[in-house]
Amino acid sequence: MFVRLPTSVSEAQECLAEGAVPVGGATLVWASWQRDGFPEQAVSLREVPEAKVIGDGTLGAAVLLHEIDARVPEVLRRAAAGVGTGAVRRTATVGGNIVGSTLRCLLPPALVLDARAVVLEPDGPVETDLAELLAKRPLLLSLCWREPLVTGYRKLTGVLRGEVPFVVAVAVTGAERLTLRVAVRDGYDVLSEAVPYDTDVRRMLGALALTPLGTLPEAVFEAVREEVVGVAERAGAR
Repeated sequence: MFVRLPTSVSEAQECLAEGAVPVGGATLVWASWQRDGFPEQAVSLREVPEAKVIGDGTLGAAVLLHEIDARVPEVLRRAAAGVGTGAVRRTATVGGNIVGSTLRCLLPPALVLDARAVVLEPDGPVETDLAELLAKRPLLLSLCWREPLVTGYRKLTGVLRGEVPFVVAVAVTGAERLTLRVAVRDGYDVLSEAVPYDTDVRRMLGALALTPLGTLPEAVFEAVREEVVGVAERAGAR
């Protein structure tokens, strides 16, 4: 297998047009390739500047998970820090985690940040929403978002649906009109809801309880409740 390392978006487009398969950090595809056979050529974005950016509301798809630091919101940073082992985080990429993984540990944070995806299409980079990204699975270049007011994150290792721990991500976003966004990974699915931000936390929790989040196991919704209260307290202190 020949791995191509383009240094620009246009070169990456050429690689895709010539049949190269995106490789990401190879933590997920390597086993399947060993089982099913390796492609003739693969393409990595690790040398493409647009895919390596961190900060100013942008996170590149080729950024390694262990490189994610205080330049991004806390919810993303904590989610990345909880993925696998240190060895995995030094190899796995943002794009591989969101597009190639079944667990998609970074998806709940991306949803509560109301992030958009910049993907590479035949005509060049295009911005799209996360739903389309997951449905069509194009080559992801980066995620982008507006800076949130405050965020929260919790991984419930003691509460499982099968072997997958629940994850709770919360953020307050917006400027003049604030919105509370909550995303919960339930098994291999992610539930995401948004309600208008309210200084009355009980009112916000009541609104969330009327959404599909209200059907979650009691221990999980209690974690949602605690994260919402914590986020509201920090938002009120700003």
